[in-house]
Parts: sequence; structure tokens; C-alpha cells
Amino acid sequence: MNVYFDNAASTRVRDEAIEIMQSVMRENYGNPSSMHAFGRSAKNYLETARKNLSDSIKTKPENIYFTSGGTEANNWAIQGAASKLDRKGRHIITSAIEHSAVLDPIKKLESQGWEVTYLSPGPSGSVPVKAFTDALRDDTVFASVMLVNNETGAINPVNEYSNTIKQKGLKTILHTDAIQALCKIPFTVNSLGADLITLSSHKLHGPKGAGALFIGNSIKLTPLILGGNHEKGNRGGTEAFPAIVGFGEAVKLGVSEFDSTFAYIEDLHKYTINLLEKEIPEAIILLANESSENITPESKEQTLFKTHYSPFILPISLPGYKSEVLMNYLDGEGICVSRSAACKKGARSRTLEAMKLSNNIIDGALRVSFSRYSTKEEADYFVKILKAASKSLQKTR
Repeated sequence: MNVYFDNAASTRVRDEAIEIMQSVMRENYGNPSSMHAFGRSAKNYLETARKNLSDSIKTKPENIYFTSGGTEANNWAIQGAASKLDRKGRHIITSAIEHSAVLDPIKKLESQGWEVTYLSPGPSGSVPVKAFTDALRDDTVFASVMLVNNETGAINPVNEYSNTIKQKGLKTILHTDAIQALCKIPFTVNSLGADLITLSSHKLHGPKGAGALFIGNSIKLTPLILGGNHEKGNRGGTEAFPAIVGFGEAVKLGVSEFDSTFAYIEDLHKYTINLLEKEIPEAIILLANESSENITPESKEQTLFKTHYSPFILPISLPGYKSEVLMNYLDGEGICVSRSAACKKGARSRTLEAMKLSNNIIDGALRVSFSRYSTKEEADYFVKILKAASKSLQKTR
């Protein structure tokens, strides 16, 4: 049996997205910037995809700009804003648990003289509002905190960060990487209050090679890529037309199916946790509750907390084992999961380190992530094989 439980890394492209991509590649293959009939037809498809994205987060199509993916969108948000803001202030707030596509460009700015405050998560895995509030200064011109953490599924209270900025009367631009959130947890532009929002296709059953950046009405970014008047002069280069059309179709369907998919995934998430607790009691579920700030790391690691997380991501650990060894065992039995971080071989998860978990918890961590195509039968098989691994593999002390 083959089981794909690595959907936080990438998802299977849904048939409807494939079909519309094949259609435009065969029949509507014009350049969206061309003025002839084929170009106009392609432009119509492109703008339909843009509207599908704008509808999904309740904004206007003109606020959506297509990119090659989430990494480009994050880089554009950070570097494009920094080049406009450096005369107003040079202080940035971010978190220690951001994706590398956020941390790396921010570290580059830091090397160029910007001052950066890196916020640590609380026991919940999310960044406390108080920590964000305390870090704000008069010269804080930019802040970037992800909506859903890609390793733990913890949800950050981005709307409360936005409210704090407004209450303090600051002009801080707020960016959030919402790649693990789109079509998975409910949010809109207004509910978040963010000025910049990063979106991506391949985490929600669209193709790779397409992403987008929501840019608020009052925000001006310096273009990251030059070379034409595409995307209203903000992002040079012919759009990845077939991928964007597939992205738009996946988003449209993801929105229409949101309630049923969320309920299904939430049930599967709980089902898998119950199986793990029953069959592998030594396994630890790496979730925590925001109301448990005073719990010690030792007691926290032995307790299951079930709030403020995305059910699409289930981080677990088998203390005393090595995640690489567990992954290899599972892979040999047809099961795909990941370590808690998609990082270099031998590197440890900075997210779990920032949560101040013990070394043996971090070293034995795995990330299980679900999609609309995941099943309880797959969960049964996964837990069965993981139990067999725990019995047959030797613990590393």
C-alpha cells in the first residue's frame, strides 16, 4: 500500500486543474499580453484565475499579483517593501519559526544594516501577541509572521498583530505567509488585517510554478523582477499561464468544498491521533494550547493539547529514535512523511528548538500532513507500520 502523508510539502494536482491546464496549452496557448484573439482569450483565462484568488480571500482582483510561487512572493514582499521603507526606519519584526523563504531575505537585510527582532513561539507553537506588541517600536517599518506554521500547524494570531499596530498608531507594514492556510483554514483580507499576503498553488492541489502576492491598496513595492509591463508593471516576465489557470481552478474548487473538506480532515486528524495514542502510547503529539503558557517543557511534552492548529498538519515524535531512520523505514513500506523541517541532512528543526523541546523529542520528530485525498485506511496502515518500526528499530540513546 502506498501512503502519501507529505501534503504540507506538496499536493497531488487535482483532475479539474489538470484538465483546464491541458485545454489552455492545446487550444488557448496565446501570450496573455498579445493583442490578437489568441492573446485576448488567454488574458480572459488569466483574469478569471485572478478573480478566483481574489474571491477566495475577499479582495479585489487588482490586489492580486501572480508570481512563480510562494518563495518569489515572500522575497518580493520583503525586499520590495524594504527598498521603499529604509528612509523611514530600519527595524523589522519576524519570528524564529518562519519558512526560509522569509528568513533568508530578512537575514540578507540584516547583513546590510537592518535591525531584526526574532520572536520565539510560546508552548502553543504560535508567537504570543504580547511578544509582538513588546517588540514594536516607532522605527518598526515591517513585520512578517506566518499564518500557519509549516512544521507544526500552529496558527498565529495575525489579526491581533494587525490590531496592535493600529492601536499604537504605527505605519508598520504587516506581511503574512499564508501558504499553508489558503483553502485550509478560514481567513480573509479583512479578518487578517495584513498589508501583504503570500499565496501558493501546489499546497492546495494546484500545479507547481504558480504563486501570488496580495498587495494592499496603500502599499507600493519595488519590483523584484524587471523585464516588461506584466502584472501592471510590477513583475516582469510572461506569466506562467497554464500553471496560473490551474491554480485558479484549484482555488475555486477549494473554496466551494471548504466546509466539507475541513470537516473531513478534522475527523481524519482526530482519528489518527486516537490511533497513535492507542497503538503507540510512547508517541508524542507536538501540539500545545495557548492557555498553557506556564506548563514546563517536561510536562508539556507528555500532554496533548488540541487548539489553535490546522488539522491538515500533525507533528509527532517518537523520543529516542532518529527521524531519518523512521522515515527510511516508512519509505521502504510505501509511506511518505517528512521530518518536521525540510532542511539539510543532519540539521535540526529550528521551529521545535524555538519551542524549547528537548533534544530527543526534536530528533524523533515527524510531520504527517493530510489532503482531501487522504483516507482512514491510509492512517491505519501508517500507524501499523510506525508501530512495527518502533518495535524493530533500536533506540538511539
